[in-house]
Amino acid sequence: MRNLRVTTTIMAMAFVGLTTMSCKDGKKEDSSVTTDSEVSQEQASASTSDVQNPESQQVVADYMALKDALVATDEKAAVDAGKKLESTLKSFKLDSYTSDEQKELQEIVESATEHAEHIGRSDMAHQREHFQMLTKDVTDMVAITGTASTLYQQFCPMYGEGGAWLSMEKEIRNPYFGSKMMKCGEVQKEIN
Repeated sequence: MRNLRVTTTIMAMAFVGLTTMSCKDGKKEDSSVTTDSEVSQEQASASTSDVQNPESQQVVADYMALKDALVATDEKAAVDAGKKLESTLKSFKLDSYTSDEQKELQEIVESATEHAEHIGRSDMAHQREHFQMLTKDVTDMVAITGTASTLYQQFCPMYGEGGAWLSMEKEIRNPYFGSKMMKCGEVQKEIN
């Protein structure tokens, strides 16, 4: 029994240590990592018969492209991704949902469209501010529409009062700080 307590204590200390270290800047990045936008584009082009609304999958794919642009601190790519997401949101069809879901989704889409529009014409700092609010909208949308793929809700406590984002991979790639603090954050939950 004593060995079990010692082992548990050591494991807990290792977990806390690793969590703390995850917020330190990684000096070397693996460029062979597949980006979320590449994964989501492949999935968007695959069959979406198990998704309630194909437009919701495209919203997720466009969101992932935007997130990847912010991770790369590529302002122009983020502008382009914001404009594409804005266009996708404006063509979002609500008719396959219940009246209550339609009302809720309409509010979410209007808010998300506004944030995507701002991202499509702003500098990096302002893009990241709107991305934080856009993430809440996309997360709320996915809660209603569902998702054909597993998403990971990730969180960085160092951005303002904390910033969340969605990813298609468990690996932390922080869109709020890019290369300054690429690994800062943790997976909060898995969304299926």
